[in-house]
Amino acid sequence: MARYDVIVLGLGAAGSATLYQLARRGVRVLGLDRHAPPHTLGSTHGDTRITRLAIGEGAHYTPLAVRSHEIWRELEEATGTTLLTTRGGLFISTTASRYSFHGGSFFPTTVAAARAHNIEHELLDGQEIRRRFPQFQADDHEIGYFEKSAGFVRPEACIKAQLGLAEFAGADIRCNETALRFEEIDGGVRVTTAVASYDAGQLVIAAGPWLPQLLAPGLARHFRVYRQVLYWFDVEAQYDSFRPERFPIFIWELPDGHGGIYGFPAVDGPKGGFKIATEHYEATTTPEDVERGVSRDEISHMYRENVGPFFPGAGSRCIRTAVCLYTTTRDFGFVVDRHPDFRRVIVASPCSGHGFKHSAALGEAIADLALGASSPFDLGAFGFARLDR
Repeated sequence: MARYDVIVLGLGAAGSATLYQLARRGVRVLGLDRHAPPHTLGSTHGDTRITRLAIGEGAHYTPLAVRSHEIWRELEEATGTTLLTTRGGLFISTTASRYSFHGGSFFPTTVAAARAHNIEHELLDGQEIRRRFPQFQADDHEIGYFEKSAGFVRPEACIKAQLGLAEFAGADIRCNETALRFEEIDGGVRVTTAVASYDAGQLVIAAGPWLPQLLAPGLARHFRVYRQVLYWFDVEAQYDSFRPERFPIFIWELPDGHGGIYGFPAVDGPKGGFKIATEHYEATTTPEDVERGVSRDEISHMYRENVGPFFPGAGSRCIRTAVCLYTTTRDFGFVVDRHPDFRRVIVASPCSGHGFKHSAALGEAIADLALGASSPFDLGAFGFARLDR
């Protein structure tokens, strides 16, 4: 049996980044995944993910987002692949909104984070939003925040790049191999899969929506998995207005109890549509039980409630859909901490619907944690203890 310094279980956003960061340091590392990432069965797919530097979930996330941008640029240089596009982000809210993304005061926290970290931004009133971005049907009482450094990343391409470079640096990668259990052994930890057993000095569990299945009930109760739907609506007739050069990524806290929406420009040309989604937290699910189809009623409701009233240039024809999974905690914060019962095991769940933008830097921080190295990032806010308070 080969023995490794570290095993990384789950090779999605955080896992692929961690594997890459360990391998590039010459660590003997094994990556395990029950599927063959990048794939469409978890949380890291759908072509694009929003990235922003002023973080409405808390200013303490901003250093991770900044460093992730740097790492993605390094990966682009190493692979010749386009991963990060920064053409600006528009965030809209109103004092009358009864909804806030991810459980907090998203808009004012975004502005505070920008000011605290000297991130270039502009504040806009409703009239200025419409003048600058006529694609958005904003009202006079709405307010906007525009960040030039915001944009989108390509999640599948990021994972592929990091796994490829990790393997080139010497990492072992085993795909289509389901982990059944883990246990501590003398001087390390053992992971048993449906195929074999593997020993290492440290284990990082970054299993995304499969994480609760690997934890005892006392820890699994902190994580809930929800089905989310992504939609691409037709904008061919107005494509020029929805091109990335003219249409920013957006997050919109809607007035009058409508909830919130977020979306992207038409990144795949006139026939690709523009991507838009909302968030739902009504019923939990699992990766095995989730409904992966999207009904006509869901599509009609999405257009009627969240597309037509706010984007007059978008058509009602839905070009395609995708289903992904959010693994959330009660405060929408991450968990990156040592397992309270197994000190050689690190649990990494930087999810809750806003994780990918931080994933590259978190891989670096998790690698430091696994190796006992000092890190420039403070992971204190991501501990298990806060969830029991």
